[in-house]
Amino acid sequence: MHEPVYVLGGYQTDFAKVWSRQGQDISDITREATLGALAACELDAASIASIHVGNAFGELQRQQAHLGAMVAQVVPELWGVPAMRHEGACASSSLGVLSAMAEIEAGRYDCVLVLGVEEFKNLPGNVASQNQNAAAWQGHEDIDCTFMWPAAFGLLAQEYERRYGLDRKHLNRIAELNYSHARRNPLAQTRKWAFDALSFTDDDEANPVIEPGTRRQDCGQITDGACAVVLASASFARAYAQRRGSSVAKLPHIAGWGHRNAGLRLKDKLVRSASEPYVFPHVRQTIEDAWRRAGVGGIDAMQGVETHDCFTTTEYMAIDHLGLTAPGQSWQAVEDGSIEPGGRCPVNMSGGLIGCGHPVGATGTRMLFDAARQATGTAGDCQIEGAQRIQTLNIGGSCATVVSFVVACPA
Repeated sequence: MHEPVYVLGGYQTDFAKVWSRQGQDISDITREATLGALAACELDAASIASIHVGNAFGELQRQQAHLGAMVAQVVPELWGVPAMRHEGACASSSLGVLSAMAEIEAGRYDCVLVLGVEEFKNLPGNVASQNQNAAAWQGHEDIDCTFMWPAAFGLLAQEYERRYGLDRKHLNRIAELNYSHARRNPLAQTRKWAFDALSFTDDDEANPVIEPGTRRQDCGQITDGACAVVLASASFARAYAQRRGSSVAKLPHIAGWGHRNAGLRLKDKLVRSASEPYVFPHVRQTIEDAWRRAGVGGIDAMQGVETHDCFTTTEYMAIDHLGLTAPGQSWQAVEDGSIEPGGRCPVNMSGGLIGCGHPVGATGTRMLFDAARQATGTAGDCQIEGAQRIQTLNIGGSCATVVSFVVACPA
């Protein structure tokens, strides 16, 4: 057994900011998040022994690759520090976290910066949407649509309807909850958005169909942004806490993790699971791997969840795969308030991808950062009372790349 990897702190940019409108780009987003994380942790650049950058679409959105080297370019104090970039669609920065953990556990480095960053608002929305299609199997998905991802997750809604039955009022309620949570989050993209009585219904004007199975409010909000976290070994964390007059027991740590992959094509995954209780068995296995490594028996050990909700159907799927209900019965946790503030296991108190925003490459680190803040009681107006253990579930593409972390601070 390895000693745990600790989360010393982090920094998230304002997900409502459109950087290109101010003459800025992905390099400026990278700089702010990097310097912000160092300042938040009260560390100088010399403490950082390695850097991992998660980014999905830099080449397509900004014609900018080689983003591992971008960090030292915009923060020269990190010149000479080894760095690498990770791409796994929406799970890109979770892959960066896994790689950083492996380096720390192997004894290579004691203090590692993980940064997720993405810029989307520099191009028209239809162009950005087309660029995101690269996370699917180009030319092979066999989905007749204008917008790939609303169509793909609309198919997931149809699959739940076929297997178990699905009432759209539960998807509308998930959207309503996540937007309401975002109003408490000072960094959420949609914190000032206004809705009316018909916004979370199937009214075709207030909430129009984007693709079959997906309406406007079902969609996560693609945005600009970054989130950086600093991870550390137990020995570094102990010395760090001592210098601050505290105890390592007061620092959150990654107690467990899971990581599995399936193929790119959505319909292949649905066919393969046709006789299984879970629509995505490998998602369930990822979650169970995180529990096993954390030494807990299941979701009842968690006080909250930060889960992928690129669409309401994704969160609906996550609810039963996490074990909050039996397979196909996610509606029960929506109806009985289990996922609401004060419920059995509040979900996405940050607002999630729907409310907080989804700068694709940054979502994994943002989830981890929010989980760490929840576990330490520092989540502000988004805080879950008494939270000590939070689980994340981050997916890339149509659940092709899946990563889950359990973050704990039991002190």
